[in-house]
Amino acid sequence: MMGTKARNTAPLSNISLEDLVPQDHLYRHLDQKLDLSFVREFVQETYAQGGRPSIDPMVFFKLQLVMFFEGIRSERELMRQAADRLSVLWYLGYNLKEPLPDHSSLTRIRIRYGVEVFRRFFETVVDQCQQAGLVWGKELYADATKVQANAAVSSLKPRFAVEAHLENLFASGRTQEQTDDLDGLQGDGSPPDLPPLASPEQTSLAETSLGERHVEPVEQEEPPVPRQLHPSLDVALHEALTKVNSARHDWIERVGEPNRAITRGNYQRMADFQVSTTDPDATLMQGKGGGSHLGYHTHYIVDGGKARIILAALVTPSEVMENQPVLDLLWRTRFRWKLHPRQFTGDTTYGTAENIVALEEQQIRAYVPLPDFDKRTEFFGQRDFRYDAEQDVYICPNGAELHYAASGSTEDYRLYWAKAKVCNACPLKAQCTTSSRGRRLSRHVDEDYLERVRTYHTTEPYKKAMRKRSVWVEPLFAEGKQWHGMRRYRLRRLWRVNCEALIRAAGQNLKRLLKKRGWGRRPWPEGAANALSEPSSEELIPLHAPSLTEKALAYGEKVRMKDLLKPLPVLDIPLVFAPSLARRRVSSFHEDSTDSRPLWLARCIFLDKAGIRDRTSWYLSLSDNLFKRVFQQAEHLYGTFSEQENKGLLSEPTSISVKK
Repeated sequence: MMGTKARNTAPLSNISLEDLVPQDHLYRHLDQKLDLSFVREFVQETYAQGGRPSIDPMVFFKLQLVMFFEGIRSERELMRQAADRLSVLWYLGYNLKEPLPDHSSLTRIRIRYGVEVFRRFFETVVDQCQQAGLVWGKELYADATKVQANAAVSSLKPRFAVEAHLENLFASGRTQEQTDDLDGLQGDGSPPDLPPLASPEQTSLAETSLGERHVEPVEQEEPPVPRQLHPSLDVALHEALTKVNSARHDWIERVGEPNRAITRGNYQRMADFQVSTTDPDATLMQGKGGGSHLGYHTHYIVDGGKARIILAALVTPSEVMENQPVLDLLWRTRFRWKLHPRQFTGDTTYGTAENIVALEEQQIRAYVPLPDFDKRTEFFGQRDFRYDAEQDVYICPNGAELHYAASGSTEDYRLYWAKAKVCNACPLKAQCTTSSRGRRLSRHVDEDYLERVRTYHTTEPYKKAMRKRSVWVEPLFAEGKQWHGMRRYRLRRLWRVNCEALIRAAGQNLKRLLKKRGWGRRPWPEGAANALSEPSSEELIPLHAPSLTEKALAYGEKVRMKDLLKPLPVLDIPLVFAPSLARRRVSSFHEDSTDSRPLWLARCIFLDKAGIRDRTSWYLSLSDNLFKRVFQQAEHLYGTFSEQENKGLLSEPTSISVKK
């Protein structure tokens, strides 16, 4: 008989979200392992002391994390998902009948906080990663990726037309405001009273809208005084540092905004002539598959430790090269977390003289490729000439000297010129130059640092760093683009996309931090759910690394092994290995002991969920006594070792549990 189901919409009673959300749910582990109460301290100063209570800042940042983990690109869709998902409601702390915040509230909260609060949230996550031992700090890697903006190329308009339109639009508004203000002057000619909560912009507008009347300005609150340098500094040094800091362009303080007043030679930016009416901060960039898009550059500074923690993140318009903000990001990373890196690794774009000199002066090795200009032509290159530092001359392959020429030198390069009559009479002129005025060479003023970096290129640490760089930062970008919506920003304007990028980078770090804390997800693709709760000891199995212990213990959670391991009285270290591979006897030294003890080498073979042998295997070293106990249990469970070998029962790995 076919059954039918009638819709039952009876109201629920005595039902709690605690009963409806599974105990092993992701958001339960996230709430247990990550306490977000620190965000209240960050945003306390952005709220008034009285008035109606606002949305809890913890709820706002929890919603941001839900958007990150679920890959949601719309805040409207986020609130729809939160209303439908019991687990999200439980994570936010809301009940079934409790109304959720409106999606527009998230926009207002973001404007209230600003990018600085998001940066503090990101840095707090990095602090927790550092406390958990995930930050190494000896090696730093930098890279950048292109991310499309939420704007179309068709929105580009001539910049002068857009600026003229805005000027005319707001000029008419200012004219009307001037008329209203003149009508609203008080009897003594003073400006009208402003509301007590008027912003500085409104106050300034009210003062300037009075035309040429010289009235007393409304008293404004003084802006916060910037942090002063240490008082123990010398006065001359203090003045010099203050002058340098005021003249330099701080990329982090300007939230990635470039200084358009600086131009190099006759170069003109496309952004100086065209602007998007949808996202004015986005600029044109070339796509890999051809064509142009509006977009941004996302810059990462990544730690060289195994966890690959993102230490700094910044978004700039796509016209900004990767090498421009990297020094600001490096110095902030270094001093913010008190790191002492010994090397910095980047691609060829980062190999500018400014970056190399700054790194080498701080005793940080600059592992960056340098372009080889000597191979551009068939003539002798600069390295075919020998530089004599004492006489400040170059000596050509034929022995002639090239002397310094002040007339053709610049601030960055020194020009060296050989005499025309010497070059014209040289038998090697056909291999050197075609000029009748003599061969010329340009030497950078910091050529010594560049030569030092070139000497790194033949060393093994440099080659290792280059191999590591190719698989270190790019996977983080791939992770963000594949799973977390990094291919295209959903917000507009530079400060907003920086907020979005900081949340995404914080989420990527959180995944590694929660994995370290054991957040309930599988630590490895072939592993099980739980990690090791206590470190290995001499009473158990001395392993080569704690990670191998975690993998061995986690294997006990596999479905295939539960029935086999259930009758055993003690399940301290479950192992899976082939006994036929465990007969090799080797000698080794323990770090904790002065005498040598014979060890047995066992090959640990792991299986995936389907029971298929994994390609990777690990070697565990067992002491003599422990090795005997392992095989005693093997004989008890499966018979003697020789019988199994004779019967051909060792084709599949054997599971062994070690007693204390």
